[in-house]
Amino acid sequence: MDLKQDEYLTIVKSSEGLYKEKGSKFIALAFPVKTEEELKAIQLRLRKEYHDARHHCYAYRIGTSNMVYRTNDDGEPSGTAGKPIYGQIQSFQLTNILVVVIRYFGGTKLGVPGLIRAYKTATQDVFQNADIKLKTINNIISFEFEYPDLNQVMRIIKEDKPSILEQVFEMQCVMKLSIRQSLAAQLSGRLNKIKSLNNLICE
Repeated sequence: MDLKQDEYLTIVKSSEGLYKEKGSKFIALAFPVKTEEELKAIQLRLRKEYHDARHHCYAYRIGTSNMVYRTNDDGEPSGTAGKPIYGQIQSFQLTNILVVVIRYFGGTKLGVPGLIRAYKTATQDVFQNADIKLKTINNIISFEFEYPDLNQVMRIIKEDKPSILEQVFEMQCVMKLSIRQSLAAQLSGRLNKIKSLNNLICE
């Protein structure tokens, strides 16, 4: 999929995948995350829940413009687990996501190619089971204006279709809007033409 500059793909809820080979079981778990603190809490919970598993290998990617990512093999041979997991995150063009693949060892070694295939396939399975959504990167626009200009402001909002996050209608009105990044400059420009408008902040 060709993503625009202000679009990204992520999952909306956790999902599970599975791959088995020669007695080993690879349970893939994917979670939507936005912060490293959030994913650390999930990993801690999984360590307790699957305490008897041999390996908890993972990869994550967070952010849209300045992406933060990390991979971990958790004792598997270097490059055989975290890297193939992350490779699938890239292949599916996902961000704000944590994937943990939990391995129960079946007694037979799979070798480097076998491990790479197992972690890759388990991750593919979890993504095929996931609810993947296209989302937009939004800017927040906040501003103040006088009540007589309310109709003009609301007409612009109706035409440009931002989401209204906050609104206070008194003699001095306050609004906070959310709109996709590529449309923010146009909306700000139109609002700035309103005579009583002040303190416009776009972030």
